[in-house]
Amino acid sequence: MADQAKRDGIFAGDDPFALAQAWLAEATKTEPNDPNAIALATVDATGLPNVRMVLLKEIEANAFVFYTNYTSQKGQEIEGAGKAAFVMHWKSLHRQIRVRGPVMREDGPQADAYYASRGLQSRLGAWASQQSQPLASRAHLLAEVAKITATKGPNPKRPPFWGGYRIKPLEIEFWADGPARLHDRFRWTRPTVNDTEWSITRLNP
Repeated sequence: MADQAKRDGIFAGDDPFALAQAWLAEATKTEPNDPNAIALATVDATGLPNVRMVLLKEIEANAFVFYTNYTSQKGQEIEGAGKAAFVMHWKSLHRQIRVRGPVMREDGPQADAYYASRGLQSRLGAWASQQSQPLASRAHLLAEVAKITATKGPNPKRPPFWGGYRIKPLEIEFWADGPARLHDRFRWTRPTVNDTEWSITRLNP
């Protein structure tokens, strides 16, 4: 590993993904709602940014995974730009993690397994909702859900337009609140997503 600023305590470790997993596990014990919520940022074809909250479903050995409708606005923007960023903030811990990097689809068995693990109503809702498209009324949406329920049955397969995205970061920043706004920040960077060697830099607050 490249030379790095001195790190100890909550910042210690040689693997940023293991460190992120540890922070998330700690937040799960203290955060009252959705400790895995992330603010996901993308850009449209004109370069105008967009951000929204989604739920991070897995921190892998080399990536962060979430699921959505591929035809949604976020899905179209991810497909167009091929990259995204997110921040995960825990008010209870006074910490956050920022991630930036290229994005790849996860639309194989792993996506099938996650879809199958969801509640039935959520699986039916994924079929019924034309995410991000104009909606005439809530009654219209509920009618679509009823129609899908009648046609897809109690064990619907994963829609072809719904699945996962895997962010493989080139940059991860770990931030913790400090007294007098003298926060602790460590940025991990690597040249490519296949590199296992990270450069770690301590940043000014």
